[in-house]
Amino acid sequence: MSGRAQAVTSTVADVALSRRFGWVWWIALLASGALVLLLGYTLISVAILGVGVWGVNIPFVWGFDLINYAWWIGIANGASLFAAILVLRRHGLRTAVNRFAEGVAFFAVICAGIFPIVHLGRPWLFYWVFPYPATFQVWPQFRSTLTWDFWAISTHAIVTSLLWYVGLIPDLATLRDRARTRAAKRVYGVFALGWRGSVRHWAYHQRAYRLVAILVLPLILIMQSTVAFEFAVTLVPDWHETRQPLHFVATGLAQGLSIVLLVAVLLRWGLRLGRYIDEEDVDLLGRLVLASALVSGYLYLDEIASALLAERIPQEATFNRITGDYAGLYWMSIVYSIVIPQLLWLKAARQSTVAGIFVGISIGVGIWFDRFSIIIGGLQTDYLPSIWRTYAPTLPETGLFLGTLGLFAALLLLFVRFLPVVSMFETRHDEHEEASS
Repeated sequence: MSGRAQAVTSTVADVALSRRFGWVWWIALLASGALVLLLGYTLISVAILGVGVWGVNIPFVWGFDLINYAWWIGIANGASLFAAILVLRRHGLRTAVNRFAEGVAFFAVICAGIFPIVHLGRPWLFYWVFPYPATFQVWPQFRSTLTWDFWAISTHAIVTSLLWYVGLIPDLATLRDRARTRAAKRVYGVFALGWRGSVRHWAYHQRAYRLVAILVLPLILIMQSTVAFEFAVTLVPDWHETRQPLHFVATGLAQGLSIVLLVAVLLRWGLRLGRYIDEEDVDLLGRLVLASALVSGYLYLDEIASALLAERIPQEATFNRITGDYAGLYWMSIVYSIVIPQLLWLKAARQSTVAGIFVGISIGVGIWFDRFSIIIGGLQTDYLPSIWRTYAPTLPETGLFLGTLGLFAALLLLFVRFLPVVSMFETRHDEHEEASS
């Protein structure tokens, strides 16, 4: 291994293999651990008392649960799609961001998968949605969106975890070879699957990595559209629109990119990885986030234009969401996910850590308001005025959402602590190509 390659490996691998990781990491892990305990408490309370502790009722039969499911799956889809495109195009940005973008997608899928299961009321019977007719001697109801969720989340979890894990294998072998303790060598060795770095291993690895990345592209578009179809196939006036899949795919991509930008600037600052996640990488990420925010803005305009051309009832339903009881959520989603990201027109903002954190969080919050506006505001005025009412989440629902935020943060912190956050083999390959050119 050359001196430059050795330097790359040492810098990144030493982060994962170091015995001490600093007090900031411990404080963050303790804070996220407290939220995970809150998640456990809310899950147990729902299992014992049922979903009656939530504020759901007709017509808001999903409430906070569906909002948060759609929000998490949007992050997963956006980050996965971004990472897969970089792998297939072999773009230079992949060496800086792919590893943690894939991790973000996988952790978000885990958080999303909690909500459909817990919403069943009797989560221990979640296997009833499996397309396996052993329980009732009949197939599950394929028109049920719960069955769609089964296919969406299970397929997403398998492909996203494969994309992340296959990319990790050569770097796990590097950690195995550099680990100082026998236990660490064994753990990394098991997950490295006997990797020796032979020409045959590399050939198989590159084929597998690209094959999984190819699978991600149609999968993400289909899965994110499936989430939107869960709304569009209903007769709810504001939901029964063919624009819904495009809205969910585009805003989900903006959401995933914003979280990748947020994690990139935090890792660059916290782990001093400025050499591997450099200013050009952050600048390019900022441009992509800005472009995705502009596309989201176009879709908001398209929504209003479509409503103006629609019949009276769907038109009134859409404008009720814009001007009614939940209008504040609609306008805050525009401010947070479209207006604030316009800061990224400035080069100084694109390369600023503070601006990256601010915009990354802002878009995530804005898309959450968007999901709240669509799901709650859209349901408020159905065809039957007798069921028009308002909805507010209860403390157990809020605790469940905060708990998944803690779970996501805890998984991300453990990933940062024990695995290389930047692809070492991709970085070595790129530096070798630069040196030989």
